[in-house]
Amino acid sequence: MSINVIGAGLAGCEAAWRVAKSGEEVNLFEMKPSKLTPAHKSANFAELVCSNSLKAERTSSAAGLLKAEMSILGSLLLQCAKECRVPAGGALAVDRNKFSELVTSRIRAHPLIKVVEKEVTALPQDGVTIVATGPLTSEELSKTIVDMCGGALSFFDAAAPIITAESLDMDHAFFASRYGKGDDAAYINCPLDKAEYEAFYNELITAQRAEIHDVDVQDPKVYEGCMPVEVMAQRGEDTLRFGPMKPVGLRDPKTGHRPWAVLQLRMENAEGTLYNMVGFQTNLKFSEQKRVFSLIPALKNAEFMRYGVMHRNTFIDSPRVLNSDFSLRDNPQIFFAGQITGVEGYMESSATGIMAGINAVNRLKNRPSVTLPCETMIGALSRYVSVGGQNEFQPLGANFGILPALETHIKDKKARYEAFANRSIKILKESCGSYENNS
Repeated sequence: MSINVIGAGLAGCEAAWRVAKSGEEVNLFEMKPSKLTPAHKSANFAELVCSNSLKAERTSSAAGLLKAEMSILGSLLLQCAKECRVPAGGALAVDRNKFSELVTSRIRAHPLIKVVEKEVTALPQDGVTIVATGPLTSEELSKTIVDMCGGALSFFDAAAPIITAESLDMDHAFFASRYGKGDDAAYINCPLDKAEYEAFYNELITAQRAEIHDVDVQDPKVYEGCMPVEVMAQRGEDTLRFGPMKPVGLRDPKTGHRPWAVLQLRMENAEGTLYNMVGFQTNLKFSEQKRVFSLIPALKNAEFMRYGVMHRNTFIDSPRVLNSDFSLRDNPQIFFAGQITGVEGYMESSATGIMAGINAVNRLKNRPSVTLPCETMIGALSRYVSVGGQNEFQPLGANFGILPALETHIKDKKARYEAFANRSIKILKESCGSYENNS
């Protein structure tokens, strides 16, 4: 009997790959290309919408530890990302088009994965199914899920603009990675002095925003990590200078001094012809994006290849309805994976796809479920999804705060994070070493 996977995004592709590599047949349902969401532009799988960055690689970071664990578990998407990487300092960033194309080709080439180009509006009543429709689940299927789960929550994500490298005024910009870490070609820095910043700031907070239906435009409910730059700016004039426009670790070679504020541009594609505006997710009207962002000296003639947009994300109240193996409590034949479970981040979504795939196969074969120890980052995320926190359930990405405390407290933060990482990797290899380099 085949296992159904609904959605060929990050989690769905990872889940389908895991199932197929375990020797089981997969029906992978994807509504593209016949139907696209407002945020998707390509017919390919695993399309990265908001950013091309998969965050830090160093194991002593939460994002890096998550990648290390995924590598042990044989992640398809992590391997594809490394093959499509572009310079990004200490982060893993990809040429998003090449990445999506590579994932699509790998999935379509697997003999046990049958791609079904069809919109699913109702969940199968029999067999094992993984729902990995992502934060942009279609309206009709969302209604089905809401009915099944007794309600759903939603928030809004914003994406940053992408501009051409050749349109930048490099007389007002310089190449450098913060603190000199990584490839200097990874980032273009666009400095502003105090007067330039204040002029930009005042126009930003008063600029016209695009309409968002069913939400208060002035105070939309957004995940903190994807907050529009104009919303963030309303918190105070210096908020951006301590956030996405912080100048620390950078020195303008033309002046020899640290700028008042800096916009960083990160390489978007392998050719280095496109750059995205780091931390500048936005919901401004397109004309306003052109007007306001052009006030940054280096961007005065910027050519925008994609303007920023805001889109609806959907996630279920997972602690109330999901088990730690990502199965539905009221119907253990149905699993959920990806951002719809309430994890936040590309790699986090992919990791849940791995676990859902593992446990879907176990369910098919009447074997016990696998839940990784909570000392691992993936195990801690699995626990968060099934238990939640002290307050209203909200999306959460990988962070060391969800891991159990170390036996001995280490005051130095860097050393403490390294200890967390070493413990996690050791426990993961001991508890599920059979997964290492194994499907």
